[in-house]
Amino acid sequence: MKRRARGGGPATIGAFSAKTGETAYGATDRSAGLKLSRRLGQADLRAVPEVRRALRELLTHWGKPGRSEIAELLTSELVTNALVHTDRDAVLTATVSPRGLHVEVRDFVRRRPHLRMPTIDDGTHGRGLVLVQSLADAWGVRAHGVGKSVWFDLDAEAA
Repeated sequence: MKRRARGGGPATIGAFSAKTGETAYGATDRSAGLKLSRRLGQADLRAVPEVRRALRELLTHWGKPGRSEIAELLTSELVTNALVHTDRDAVLTATVSPRGLHVEVRDFVRRRPHLRMPTIDDGTHGRGLVLVQSLADAWGVRAHGVGKSVWFDLDAEAA
């Protein structure tokens, strides 16, 4: 699937500083959009609820009812996959624009994720990308020189 083009450089909230290890929140320019950026520590699954909370705050007044909950679910799936399956740090970027939400999780491992249908024996494993494929308006994997990004888009007004 192709990602839709997005215009303008969004302001940033929740920008993580690798030097200080802290997240900085600042004023935003709503006409340019909002952006959440976080560096996620290697195998640090405590980041999953923290990211969900930060995304919930970012999306407080965004989209039709239920859209922000879908965004939280899909974001937590991508973050969990990156932390569990790569054994490396990852970087989350979520950008809100008038057209919708774009979430991207970049890791530093070339191995591409595999979409697979979960079986009864998998317990809760194997459902992440199936959920992303089912609920996102668009999604994909983009290779980088080192690693890859797994991303999804949600339209604000979709039902």
